[in-house]
Amino acid sequence: MAALNAISHHFAPFSLYPNYHSPLIFASKSNQDSVCCLAIRSVTYSSTKRLSSHSFPRGFKIQSAATKPAKSPAEEDWKTKRELLLKKRVRSVDVKEALRLQKENNFVILDVRPEAEFKEAHPPGAINVQIYRLIKEWTAWDIARRAAFAFFGIFAGTEENPEFLQIVDSKFGKDAKIIVACSAGGTMKPSQNLPEGQQSRSLIAAYLLVLNGYTNVFHLEGGLSAWFKEGLPAASEE
Repeated sequence: MAALNAISHHFAPFSLYPNYHSPLIFASKSNQDSVCCLAIRSVTYSSTKRLSSHSFPRGFKIQSAATKPAKSPAEEDWKTKRELLLKKRVRSVDVKEALRLQKENNFVILDVRPEAEFKEAHPPGAINVQIYRLIKEWTAWDIARRAAFAFFGIFAGTEENPEFLQIVDSKFGKDAKIIVACSAGGTMKPSQNLPEGQQSRSLIAAYLLVLNGYTNVFHLEGGLSAWFKEGLPAASEE
């Protein structure tokens, strides 16, 4: 146990560091498929202090290296996303206009918040497809990410929902009239402090939608926090 503690002290949230190197994953020799494994940052050793088998506890060996998956479209730079949103003429609407469009023009509000937030309160008729979800996988990279979140006291780390577009496609046609909404909303409007606006979950979702052929995508300016603040209709699920 002391040896395990010694290894754990070398750990740091390497996914948050610019000089991150692939971490090393250690597993017990007696059980190659053991779920219990440790992730540590790779460390550079000088020629006078080489890494040897004696550096690790007996019964442990290097099994594999965790590598960060390729960047997904949702992880593109905000500047890239914003340029496409503007090119595709994705329009931002305030909450009162969104309500009018929903009532008079058959627009549907796509709520991309986590399911728990949606169930607590949402616009009547809104459809929930969360763009981020709790981390579910247990690959070496996911374990590293969980540990990085935990380092900062966040024990419910999230990841991009890989089924987001698939679920949206099952609910909407490409020409559906959609208003994408999240909590804060974000903005594409430039300001003195934010010359390129500010990214949000709903704007990321809107980017993914237009990137995949949706032609009538709007964005809720101010987000659902503004919707509820204005006292507009709200529903909940118990």
